[in-house]
Amino acid sequence: MIATLRRHTDGACQRPFSPWRPGSLLGLAIALITPAALRAQATAPAGDPAVIVAATGSRSAENAVRQAGDAFGTSIGREISGLYNRERVRGFSPVAAGNVRIDGLYFDPITIPSSRLVRATTIRVGPSALGSPFPAPTGIVDLGIRRPGRDAAASLLVGYNSWHTPTAEFDATLPVSSTLSLGVGAGLELENGFNRTRDHSYELALIGQWQPSARLAVLPFVTMKDTLIDDRGPITVPQGNFLPPRLPRRQFFGPWWSRGSDTEINAGIVTDWALAEGWQMRVGLFRSQRAIRSQFANVVRIVSLDGSGSQRLTGDPPLFNASTSGELRLTRRINEGPRRHAFHLTARGRQSFRRFDGSQSVELGSVNILGVAPDVPPPNLGFGPQQRDNVRQWTGGIAYEGKWAGLGEVSVGVQKSDYAKRIGFPGARTAVDAAPWLYNVTAAVQITPRISLYGGAVTGLEESGVAPNFAANRNEALPAIQTRQHDAGVRIDLGGGMRMIAGLFDVSKPYFNLDANGRFDVLGNVINRGVEASFAGPLTPELSVVVGAVLLRPRVTGDAVSRGIVGRLPVGAISERIEFAADWRPGFAPGLSLDLQLSYRSPEVATVNNLVSVPTRTLIDLGGRYRFKIAGNNAVLRIQTSNLFDSQGFDLRGANAYNVLPGRVTQIYFTADF
Repeated sequence: MIATLRRHTDGACQRPFSPWRPGSLLGLAIALITPAALRAQATAPAGDPAVIVAATGSRSAENAVRQAGDAFGTSIGREISGLYNRERVRGFSPVAAGNVRIDGLYFDPITIPSSRLVRATTIRVGPSALGSPFPAPTGIVDLGIRRPGRDAAASLLVGYNSWHTPTAEFDATLPVSSTLSLGVGAGLELENGFNRTRDHSYELALIGQWQPSARLAVLPFVTMKDTLIDDRGPITVPQGNFLPPRLPRRQFFGPWWSRGSDTEINAGIVTDWALAEGWQMRVGLFRSQRAIRSQFANVVRIVSLDGSGSQRLTGDPPLFNASTSGELRLTRRINEGPRRHAFHLTARGRQSFRRFDGSQSVELGSVNILGVAPDVPPPNLGFGPQQRDNVRQWTGGIAYEGKWAGLGEVSVGVQKSDYAKRIGFPGARTAVDAAPWLYNVTAAVQITPRISLYGGAVTGLEESGVAPNFAANRNEALPAIQTRQHDAGVRIDLGGGMRMIAGLFDVSKPYFNLDANGRFDVLGNVINRGVEASFAGPLTPELSVVVGAVLLRPRVTGDAVSRGIVGRLPVGAISERIEFAADWRPGFAPGLSLDLQLSYRSPEVATVNNLVSVPTRTLIDLGGRYRFKIAGNNAVLRIQTSNLFDSQGFDLRGANAYNVLPGRVTQIYFTADF
């Protein structure tokens, strides 16, 4: 049964929440930092991103089209290809659901680490989820960390775009001894957005790799990103069933003082330890946090098609959100001829804290979004009391993976989760508790040496994210939900590195959106059924392609739908998506490559009542690379134009809430490896 978890109000909750109680995440943290737990295996398991992710010295070779294993989503540095991304998989967000991993280990991110730490991101869904002992509905976002090598190396990237955004990134590997290497990274971006907003930030990263023996590797890391200026462009919210008028680009519609700043930190340690022949222990302990010093929400409520309406800015007091998470996994591998067995025992946990609310709104009066923003002095904001959100979750599980050469593979797992959330003002809090059993069963059968069938069923306990900044309960953390997924399909090896995948899926979750009072809450259940296909690999030695398509048939069910309050389609539903990317290296021009990306999507449902949709759009990106040598070192000059034909339209930010679709922008990067 798919349902949100039970709530009750406390003063005196039946089960008091405390990070110090036995079984809390603090216990996991203590266990993970003991000397025994810090011994890890030097080599990550096959298929783990850590095996293929280098630290530095190879950025000039980054190419998501040529390095993608399928069309379901791959990013390498700044290069991205595929049908899905970390915010949208089969109609849902894996990040909001809490389905993120670092080198395959459980991670609860407040913010996603940048490419100073993460070299490659893979969306594990469908057959690519095989080999993950504990898959999740909505798929998994797997972050592969840069790992410092034994040789000194460095990479430098500098760039500029037609919106006048300068960018600089630097990464280096510094061997300290025969067993210890350090990776350092720094980045600076003075971003100027399509609506003249600014996001000026810098970041630093430090990564270590200690490998005292062939059986042990320890990888600590810390990254920090500080945003000094963060302007917020307007979110337009029509007060009726109509799209906003065609809005101007390259225009900041808001007062100069509506800017914010924050600091993001991600830190952790990953260890791999080969205990004995066939025995492996993997441990990850992570900390992710974001401290917001100031922040504004800029909302324009449009009342007519001529762009007239009213503008409201909502300022927040200092906010804080942090999570400590981790996983300990023990694996026993047994090989017997053509059969390989793996037994996994895991313990996962997280402890998160969120301080939010207390905001104050300022009405700027009547405006016209097509004109000039009002020039008003900064107000004296009087912030109110803030709420607290505490979450503790502990999950234990056991799984089996079996592979029989020439026959197929199977994965079966069961998990027990213990979840507790306390949210509200001190002395008047709402409690949410759950202790569900979760299971997963996936299998693949090899029909011929090149054709295999796959299928599976997975249940999960997932987060629902937070209420958007235009909701009445903005920034409020939403309750956890139980979800399920079924999928099946065929995987075909076409030879020469070409692979094709086609499958069916069915994902069910509670449906969150704006109710009649403007609160972001449960309105029913949503079932996303669809067909997805992937075609990826080299067509010829010169031409590689990644092609993905999904046909989605979502449905919302529940009492609100029966009474006509909520439409039968969820907000954000897109029935058809096609992604095509190609990289061509002409033989007559060594070092030169040309690339093309085409993204098509059918109308997107924009309102809860289904009466408004964002029209169909097709975007085309065109680019090129020239690879050459500088003093014997690899270098590449990259030029790319996004939205080549300057297509107009809207970017849906929530129910009947819109931003402008970014226009054409040309960017140029120079990358050198040393």
